[in-house]
Amino acid sequence: MKVYLLLLGLSAVISFVLTPAVRRLALAGGVYTPQRQRDVHREPVPKLGGVAMIAGVLVALGIGAMIPFLDGIFSDPDPIRGLLFALAVVLAMGVADDLWDLHWTLKLAAQVTAAALVAFHGIRVEAMPVGWIAVGNEPIQIGLTIFILVLTMNAINFVDGLDGLAAGMAVIGGSAFFIYTYLLTRTINEFDYSNLATLLMAVLVGSCLGFLPHNFNPAKIFMGEVGAMLIGLLLAAAAVAVTADVEAMEGFRFRNVPAYMPILLPIAVMALPLLDLALAVVRRTVRGASPFSADRGHLHHKLVDGGWTHRQAVLLLYLWTFLIAYGVVSLNFFDWLIVLPVVGVLLLGAGYLTLHPWVRRSRESSRELRS
Repeated sequence: MKVYLLLLGLSAVISFVLTPAVRRLALAGGVYTPQRQRDVHREPVPKLGGVAMIAGVLVALGIGAMIPFLDGIFSDPDPIRGLLFALAVVLAMGVADDLWDLHWTLKLAAQVTAAALVAFHGIRVEAMPVGWIAVGNEPIQIGLTIFILVLTMNAINFVDGLDGLAAGMAVIGGSAFFIYTYLLTRTINEFDYSNLATLLMAVLVGSCLGFLPHNFNPAKIFMGEVGAMLIGLLLAAAAVAVTADVEAMEGFRFRNVPAYMPILLPIAVMALPLLDLALAVVRRTVRGASPFSADRGHLHHKLVDGGWTHRQAVLLLYLWTFLIAYGVVSLNFFDWLIVLPVVGVLLLGAGYLTLHPWVRRSRESSRELRS
């Protein structure tokens, strides 16, 4: 655990220290988010913050490769090599999009390329956790992996609409996933605690933590396309790395940890971004627009339009992410007969809190009509 926390801290420091330098570079180059009707900002804010985030991840991975404790991860360099190639694509495409606002087809092509690099270098869906069904066909493994990675990158991109939202949700959900994967590693191998998914979550959480002070409302800089794709890529790659380990799942299955956790927790961590993505695709398709076209119909926009301030809307979505992700993680430690009622009550409370502005306005309207 100490090694992972060390790398988490290193990634956070690098990201935190480099972000102001990247901001100055973006200001000098005039790299701003264009003012759009759907945006909540009235002043232009520089982009490219994801460059500092990706630097934190790369430095932490480089240091991790020199630590004997993690030899089990780096003994086979192919998966790490694939991730590095994918991160290079993310960096190049993300910077280009922040500079020139690329067409969505070019961004999708880059996402598919990055996902394919990960899949072809060994991080693949080799088994479906539901029913423990092995996926033996290599083209299907690669296709499923590419689909999951591209879906997750777009889900994070869609939810990155308020100051600190994507980075904070990644910290909360990623830390929950970090705890789970570390528990999994200790459960299946008492001699080797090195695990690729745990490492990826440590460096990702650290990178987002370091960036968050600069990005929380009022934001001094945005993560841009680089940061959103980085978060989506590493979250999805970690989820695939866990579910792909058939031997690990078989061992995990019989060691007092719920067998459904490898599929349930990644979904829980990504619940809000995936829900927002699904609603956006349906909403845009119904009105005849491209699923990748922009609008002001996202969940965070609804909260702000409903009466919450920018910062309050972000904190509300943090609360939902925490309750869902850590509610699922708690199933590893407590009986579900205790967890489900407690989490259910907390979710009801969060639901009431979220809808409070609408409830208050409804009551005020009723009183006005009666008077």
